[in-house]
Amino acid sequence: MPILEVHNLEKHFGATTVLENISFDLEPGQALAIIGSSGSGKTTLLRCLNFLETPSGGRIVVQGKTLFDAADPSTQRESEVRKKRLHFGMVFQSFNLFPQYTALENVTLAKKLMCQELPEFKQNKKEMLAQIQAEGEELLGKMGLSNRAGHYPHQLSGGQQQRVAIARALAMHPDILCFDEPTSALDPELTGEVLKVIRGLAEQKTTMIIVTHEMAFARDVADKVIFMDGGVIVERGPAREVIENPRQERTKQFLSRYAEN
Repeated sequence: MPILEVHNLEKHFGATTVLENISFDLEPGQALAIIGSSGSGKTTLLRCLNFLETPSGGRIVVQGKTLFDAADPSTQRESEVRKKRLHFGMVFQSFNLFPQYTALENVTLAKKLMCQELPEFKQNKKEMLAQIQAEGEELLGKMGLSNRAGHYPHQLSGGQQQRVAIARALAMHPDILCFDEPTSALDPELTGEVLKVIRGLAEQKTTMIIVTHEMAFARDVADKVIFMDGGVIVERGPAREVIENPRQERTKQFLSRYAEN
């Protein structure tokens, strides 16, 4: 059974249609790369999946449960948005770390806040916080940042900050990890270290959706690729097949610009 099903998703801003009839699914452990020019709707799609934007139409189903159905008002309650977001870990273009907190504190903050809402927190506070702390340290270790746990964001390079952001997203144990151009804010020499982390997550069969302009990375790491243009899906298929042998003229034109560079 797919871990994610997106059916006829739409998003309108006034009279402007940003997403139109977007449908796809994702199996557990798969990595999906979404490619396309700026303004093609890629980021808006991720924001709809993460409920940072409310879709104008369609359905979103995770693990067989309908999280959003434009025809069913009961799935659109604002009070349920935070719970829905837990299904999707989000790594943004900008790192969005809290400057007043250390790397470890950034990774563990959300988990600690949610933990405090549990009825058993007062009785088991020490043990629960210790476990969260240990998990955060382990995640930073996996990001190669064990020796940076006590550093503040301004003391970290851009690549290190983005790896902290990835650890923060993973700390919530999302069903699907989403990346929105995770290397676009990085200098070229720092891009490789972040892509290496994402490549490792793919090898571990982490279910991911990656919006990227790194075509070689998408070809080699993703299981599937979707090419978007003008708010619609123009072409989809196995990553290597779409990127090396695109069928649609719009896809060919888009990819040719990267081949020339």
